[in-house]
Amino acid sequence: MKTTASFLTLAVFSLTPLLADDWPTWGGAEGRNMVSPDVGIPSDFNPGDFLGMTEDIDMATTEGVKWVAKLGSQSYGTPVVGEGKILVGTNNEIPRSQKHLGDRGIIYCLDEETGEFEWQFVALKLGAGKVSDWEYLGICSSPHIEGDRAWFVSNRCEIVCVDLNGLSDGNQGFQEEVKYVSAGEPVELDESDADILWIYDMRAELGVFPHNIASNAPIIHGDLLYVSTSNGVDWSHINIPSPQAPSLIALDKNTGELKGEEASGISKRILHCNWSSPAITKGLEEDLLVFGAGDGFLYGFDLEPVLDEDGFGILEERFRYDCNPASYRRDENGKPIKYATFEGPSELIATPVIVDDMIYVGIGQDPEHGEGLGNFVAVPAGSQGSGELAAWSFDGIERTISTAAVADGLVYVSDYTGRLFCLDAKTGEMKWEHDTRSHIWGSPLVADGKVYLGNEDGIITIYKAGPELEVLNEIEFSSPIYSSPVVANGVLYVTSQTHLYAFGE
Repeated sequence: MKTTASFLTLAVFSLTPLLADDWPTWGGAEGRNMVSPDVGIPSDFNPGDFLGMTEDIDMATTEGVKWVAKLGSQSYGTPVVGEGKILVGTNNEIPRSQKHLGDRGIIYCLDEETGEFEWQFVALKLGAGKVSDWEYLGICSSPHIEGDRAWFVSNRCEIVCVDLNGLSDGNQGFQEEVKYVSAGEPVELDESDADILWIYDMRAELGVFPHNIASNAPIIHGDLLYVSTSNGVDWSHINIPSPQAPSLIALDKNTGELKGEEASGISKRILHCNWSSPAITKGLEEDLLVFGAGDGFLYGFDLEPVLDEDGFGILEERFRYDCNPASYRRDENGKPIKYATFEGPSELIATPVIVDDMIYVGIGQDPEHGEGLGNFVAVPAGSQGSGELAAWSFDGIERTISTAAVADGLVYVSDYTGRLFCLDAKTGEMKWEHDTRSHIWGSPLVADGKVYLGNEDGIITIYKAGPELEVLNEIEFSSPIYSSPVVANGVLYVTSQTHLYAFGE
């Protein structure tokens, strides 16, 4: 393990797990920084070939592979690792059980050591098609693991809390699992099924209208669970069906009771949808809940809701910053620039990353909208008031949906176009860029002095971390990579569209 002062400072303030090497939430911890302290992570391995005409991997053709688990036909969620379990979202095109057939949203629970299947959460589709629950996308949310529980956002725009042990220790909490998973005749559940503890339906309770798919990664602070609602536009891409619905809420993690919501009017200004995941500052005089919103602004909120005059919990806004340059919003004549054009404004889909007292995030749009102008900013976490200037911004990047990794004074961030940038964390000066020659959906990971990044061509590019560009390896997988690599307990996990690979001893 590195012991330099700069690394220790980074580890403390970014909340990268130092003593516990699990990866229990998106970004590893509250600061969401895609950096792992683990060492001995491989940079040369072979994911192997298919076994005959099957979709199984021939382990005899692999190198450095601990195990491989078959997923569905589409997998966008990045796995999390905690308490000896791995949770990963996928679809149901390769059913694990004949009692659950058809298009479903799925969360698999796998054994960390062997990759063996333990149980699955199964959700029916909303039946709204591409408008609110896109066919065959599965569950895209990265869960949050704490103790013997996990929380995630289902394809049905629900916040779900499950027992990490499944039904093996009995049915606790929510008792309607059979009704929940059955499309017709009631199915018979067993230990291969999830034990749901509670469900909070954001459509029914808040009037939320999810666009395309509901997805983000919840985060926990104390007894509160913070979640983006995925509220968005309708099929027209112009009308906002639920402008009064909140874009960010806080629930009691134990019961699912609503404790607070933002009242900043974000939903009235939504450009497309709210898919970014909240992050939490740590170590400041007053810690904040940080959120990249669907209106293109970065927000800071108090962590504890306060009651308004009607006794309703409100997440009070502390600051907001427009991550779009003014020239993206309006042309030189002051005329608004149309959204989803190359030069127009963008929302925030990437998750804000907090290191020391700075927040790092870039703007971007649904990959369906193609490429376009981007902007990456560093904003002081203690910012107060609207319109305060960022510490720096970098507009050499195009649109991004990727979360950054900040290590040893350098920022690594990719854009949808397919490039990885290395920037100075204090000034934003570009140190280098590299074109992977394919679209990038996932995020870079820094581990063991290396940077790992996957792309749509199914290639993991491995770089030497540092201010000079050095490509160490390019490794091709059998299908596209839309999620992000993660490291837990000395093992590198890479999720392709169809398989989850564990590389290590």
